Amino acid sequence: MIQLTKLSGGYDGKLIVRDLSFSVQKGELFGILGPNGSGKTTLLKMMSGIVPVSSGSMQIEGKEIKDYKPKELAKRLAVLPQMTPQAFSYTVKETVSLGRYAHQSGLFPIWTEEDEQAVNKAMERTGTIQFANTSLEELSGGERQRVFLAQALAQEPEILLLDEPTNHLDLSFQKELLDLLKKMASEAGLTVVSIFHDLNLASLYCDRLLLMEDGTMNGLGIPSEVLKEEPIQQVYKTAIHQRPHPEVPKPQMSILPEKAAKEETEIIIDGTCITHKDEFIALEAPVLLKTLSAGVIGAGWGWHRSFVNRHVDKNYWHDSYKEDMKGFLKQHHFDINETVGMMTAVHLRKAAYRFVEIEDVSVFVVVTAGVGNAVDVSRAVEHSRAFLPGTINTWVFANGYLSEEAFVQSVMTATEAKVKALFDKKVKDPLTHSWATGTSTDSVLIAATQRGAHQAFAGTISPLGQSIGKAVYECTIESLEKSGTGERI
Repeated sequence: MIQLTKLSGGYDGKLIVRDLSFSVQKGELFGILGPNGSGKTTLLKMMSGIVPVSSGSMQIEGKEIKDYKPKELAKRLAVLPQMTPQAFSYTVKETVSLGRYAHQSGLFPIWTEEDEQAVNKAMERTGTIQFANTSLEELSGGERQRVFLAQALAQEPEILLLDEPTNHLDLSFQKELLDLLKKMASEAGLTVVSIFHDLNLASLYCDRLLLMEDGTMNGLGIPSEVLKEEPIQQVYKTAIHQRPHPEVPKPQMSILPEKAAKEETEIIIDGTCITHKDEFIALEAPVLLKTLSAGVIGAGWGWHRSFVNRHVDKNYWHDSYKEDMKGFLKQHHFDINETVGMMTAVHLRKAAYRFVEIEDVSVFVVVTAGVGNAVDVSRAVEHSRAFLPGTINTWVFANGYLSEEAFVQSVMTATEAKVKALFDKKVKDPLTHSWATGTSTDSVLIAATQRGAHQAFAGTISPLGQSIGKAVYECTIESLEKSGTGERI
């Protein structure tokens, strides 16, 4: 629908946009990214016909933009510029109605039922119909932004150009606006070209992205192709970390603030951090730790300060066990948002702790182990799927900075050490009578201080892996011996 070929232009004879070539398809939501001064707004003004093209061409459905008459272009293309602090004494409906100018003709244009429907529909879509009779001057910046979007939509354009449309909008309205634009693009075939400062919103909603730098193209493609750490750090000249969104397959970018000296101070997690009671074992860290866990509370990736292993009866059952666990944590004054919570039917006096250091790499490990519901994973299909409280819970606290690869390898190494301990203690699956590899509801936690020496790996031949292997194996053996090998807890 839109084709730019070697497009260049700017102001007062100065080229700001240089030699840009790309296309935008019908029904596409196309995002333009780049730091301040990169030429984003100038490009959008050139695409709208406000700033003349110095060289190259821009075509809309095969016709040069300069060959369109103003009203003809306005029927195809609408523009939502950056928000200005100025407001007018028009009402909201009067302001939105200005968007119908392109559809009116004659010296004395007549307001039609079609015009009325288009205006009301635009206000309903943008959530501004409630302000229809309110003066624009009385609205907040975010509300005005939605009014001007309604004005643009009232034009019923085929193409919508937006300059930072989420400026001045709170979180909920940002989502509503972009959800609306995405829906109109996919269902009504509206072509949307928008400037974004928020890289994460652009990634979530745009089909493709253009990354600009000094008026030229640095990158063009789907979000996963454009939003990569190296080019984004180069263009924005700041430290950025790319990570996947937790729910959708889109990259997200995080800025990395400069750390204060106290944030670099090494922290050691060891037995002094432990509180041991009949009801629970808790470890309270002096700082938030980066965690990967299979806990009842705090599962997955996160940052946590408190770690709780709660003892429950071997016949424990609760329809809402997560809510029950939350209630338990609140009762004992743990902050749910900063806590990893697990359950075990093992009596907590049978827990084992171990601090192990190899080549200046140290870990602190806590294990509670019983084997009443031991399982051979290779024959797990022969077992029922009844829920039982976690029996072997393994906590690994690493005193160092772990890469994400090291986190995952830590899970592998800890699991291998647990399996070896079960084998050496001759623990068997009571149903299949084959060697057990764990229990039916084991849980694991890997937590790291993210301070001190960087640990890229945690495989079995790395110092970190060796520390984990030794500590987990010895703690599992000790806890099994306290429980009694093969004892049903």
